[in-house]
Amino acid sequence: MADHPSEEGVEHSLLSWLDTVGWDTYGEDGDRGASALDAAYDRQSHEVVYWDLLAEQVVALNKDVTEENVEKFISSLKRDLDSENLMDGNRAFHQLLTKGKTFTVRRDDGVTKTVYVDLIDYENPENNAFHAVNQFSVSRETTIRPDVNLFVNGIPLVTMELKSRAQDNDWHDAVSDLLAYEDDVPRLFVPGLFNVAADTMELRYGAVGAPREFYEPWNDAPEKFEDDNEMRQAVKALCNPGSLLDLLRNFVFYERRAGGDAKIVPRYMQYYAVNAILDRVGEGEDKTGLIWHTQGSGKSFTMLYAAENLLSRDMADNPQVFIIVDTDKLNSQMRDQLANLSLERWTEATGIDHLEELIEEGQSELVLTTIQKFQDVEPDTQGNDEVIVMSDEAHRFMEADLGSRLDNALPDCYHFGFTGTPVREGETQKARNTFREFSPDGEDYRTGERYLHQYTVKEGIEDGLILPVYFTLRHEMEWQIDEAGLDDEFDQEFRGLTKDEKREFIREAVNTTTLAEIEPRVDKAVEEIDQHYDDHVSPNGWKGMVVTPSRRSAAMYGQRLTDRRGEDEVEVLYTTTNDDPDLIQQFHTDPDERDSIIKSFKEDEDPKLLVVHNMLLTGFDAPILKTIYLDRNLKNHTLMQAIARTNRPAEGKENGEIVDFQGVFENIDEALDYDDETKAYAARDKSELFEDLKDQLETVMEIFEGIPKNDTQEAAYEAVERVSTHPERRQFKQGFRRLQSLYESVAPDKRLIESGIEDDYKWLSRVHVAFKRTTSGDDDPEEDMQEKTREIISENVEIGEIKRDFPTYKLGEEYLEDVEGLDNPGVKASQIAHATREHLHPRENQNPRYKRLSERVTDIVERWQGDEIGDPEAVEALKAVEEEILEVEAEANERGMEAAEFAIYTHLTEETTETIDSEEQAEAVAEEIVSQFRDRVDRGYHGWKTNQQTIAEIERILLDVLVKQYDLGRLIQDDDDFVDAIRNYLIANNG
Repeated sequence: MADHPSEEGVEHSLLSWLDTVGWDTYGEDGDRGASALDAAYDRQSHEVVYWDLLAEQVVALNKDVTEENVEKFISSLKRDLDSENLMDGNRAFHQLLTKGKTFTVRRDDGVTKTVYVDLIDYENPENNAFHAVNQFSVSRETTIRPDVNLFVNGIPLVTMELKSRAQDNDWHDAVSDLLAYEDDVPRLFVPGLFNVAADTMELRYGAVGAPREFYEPWNDAPEKFEDDNEMRQAVKALCNPGSLLDLLRNFVFYERRAGGDAKIVPRYMQYYAVNAILDRVGEGEDKTGLIWHTQGSGKSFTMLYAAENLLSRDMADNPQVFIIVDTDKLNSQMRDQLANLSLERWTEATGIDHLEELIEEGQSELVLTTIQKFQDVEPDTQGNDEVIVMSDEAHRFMEADLGSRLDNALPDCYHFGFTGTPVREGETQKARNTFREFSPDGEDYRTGERYLHQYTVKEGIEDGLILPVYFTLRHEMEWQIDEAGLDDEFDQEFRGLTKDEKREFIREAVNTTTLAEIEPRVDKAVEEIDQHYDDHVSPNGWKGMVVTPSRRSAAMYGQRLTDRRGEDEVEVLYTTTNDDPDLIQQFHTDPDERDSIIKSFKEDEDPKLLVVHNMLLTGFDAPILKTIYLDRNLKNHTLMQAIARTNRPAEGKENGEIVDFQGVFENIDEALDYDDETKAYAARDKSELFEDLKDQLETVMEIFEGIPKNDTQEAAYEAVERVSTHPERRQFKQGFRRLQSLYESVAPDKRLIESGIEDDYKWLSRVHVAFKRTTSGDDDPEEDMQEKTREIISENVEIGEIKRDFPTYKLGEEYLEDVEGLDNPGVKASQIAHATREHLHPRENQNPRYKRLSERVTDIVERWQGDEIGDPEAVEALKAVEEEILEVEAEANERGMEAAEFAIYTHLTEETTETIDSEEQAEAVAEEIVSQFRDRVDRGYHGWKTNQQTIAEIERILLDVLVKQYDLGRLIQDDDDFVDAIRNYLIANNG
């Protein structure tokens, strides 16, 4: 007996499955089924539609179409199949299938009217005719004969090509045939929804016009279609009449692309997740839900399909839908996506005021916005009582104050969270927040997890959307240490310290980052990377990335790899400041240069290796990246993000790879887990946590009894003084740490704002930042000692061979399914820093405060990365910067100044205090400069900002105002940069 049936056997089975879900099948008996239908409806071999059948159905479905006028309608419809371009024709015919076709009819009284004629009855599917036939032959310039076609009311919506593995063919060959059919007889596919390619064991489907790589599996099904035979389940779940009509009417996008339009139909996880959202909104009982879809599965399109369905269907009468992202870059990507899609009712919130206006108006449309724009939206501004919110990568911001602001602005809404690196119930305090925020009590899907819909890493690997990742340990090296020499040099260099102080300093200074900057170790690691890349990565055309723990180590790697491989093959990416040493400054790049390098890396050109610090571990999709050389101690969420950078599919790429120089994967459970105490703490009841938070806040606030809780210098000074000595010092450090944990566990919660807890917490946070700065200092007096420590160790250490007898492990499937996306306490700091930098970068020349704030962000991040401050301290310091950013605009508004005027005023009052006489004088000077700038500088042409005439005229304005009117020529004489700064303010703020 043959192992597999022939093509005819596959065809027979498929028709029998279709018969069980509501299709009238022709050909199950082994005959050519299309012949019977051809005879019944008199189809000619060159036609692709059963016109007589369609005529019958159109008359039955539409009262204005009769036996007398139907031929006129059919003749008109035949012309709609004529199209020079398949996708243009498919798009136009899809409109007819879903919206109806206009037709002019004459009434009995002789008056004509135009009506819409439905080709399909979506409201009453039983009124349609569903036919599945085999061997449907079409002869036009050539003859094609697909194996099975599905017709609704005589219109071909699905074309299937089947192969048999017993005859040495598979679904890949079937796709090749389908693509050839589309080229040979495009007319058959003008009405088509999708095509199916299948063999004895597997099935793939793809939208009409889709290239080979977009034929994908359908590996899930509602309970009534579940089947142990995966291919039978796919046929029944995907091709049953109900799902087919639902997909046709509600799940088709057309996207404008450079090479021509593309038709997009959903993946199965997108389809079922959207329907789960629609069901929840339609039922109206629970108002939240968490959608956990692994990275690479297309969460953006899931949200867009959901938005389109919510706006066009009857789940709500007049809904307003929000899609919320957490960075300007993601906002831009989504905006560009929307602009290229066939989705009509959408707008983008361009600022806080615009967002507030959109919320108040409550118009039924899709609103795209960033979470940061909710910062100053007034509470209870919701103007539409049918609001549905979808938050992308929700766990990144919903556990913080921004989540509370969102809740306040839209207190009565449906809120669905989307995440690709999810968190699990009970494993961290933040994990608890995310699940609590989006999962109604009792949420239970499949395995009892608290989410509305899930698509795991394991499923992504099985479906071919992502690849498994392998890791190899290279963390153990032979350290040959001259202990006597090491001791002598430490004693000599640090002779001013006591033995205990010396031991304490060495213990703190010699951390994993320090060791990663030891020259002999970097030399050995670079040798290994260079060899591994040549042997395992380069021969197949893939690329690599070196992930480092500091900018210093990145520069060291960059120098050595460049020496070995040449400047073209290696690029180093990190941020720099003017105060950085030459070692770090040598790899300075501005944002435009970095964008260009990243673009080139993604393509088949140099560079081949990227060395990065704090870049490209999130949101960076480059299928050509195969291998990460990991020399940074990543954990949990950040580690998951790094893994996901290597698992993007590309032709010929079988897996991603991590070469681990830090031993992160030596104990993977530890790298992707939290301790039992944290798990137990995180699982506590929210109401209990809120009460604990109130009690703890009261305890900490009592330390500052009698001190005004305001932002004055006197209050801050007195508060810091009080907690700088024992026992208050210890009480505050311990008490604030516990308060911080509780606050993170409870937020977001609008009670924090309503009860005033948020204000008290922010005041304490500012005190804590000031306390930390006061006790540790802004400068780092130990930096020279740390530098000397590195030098001493480097001089007294040699690195021998790297241990190689570790096996290569497969990472994916079991591990990733279990630990996918566990959060990291440092994620919030990283995300705030990223968002703050994105906000500040384009504004640095608009106001001197922005530049100083940008420098502060860099300083905070560097101290955080160097383990000088912890995650919570970094978060609060960055939050303080965020608040000051907002205060710049607020102060300008309070003073009634526009941006350029306020920037000049700020420079005069803060940068030139010894020269300017008073704030009033500064205000008058700023106003006069801007006034003359507006009157004298022509800004009505492209390129005015860089034109030499503009530059010269601004200098003349400054001479006229400062020298002639106010006798302040010394500003120009004493400060070479003054004129450049003022000119930048004028140009950057557009006058």
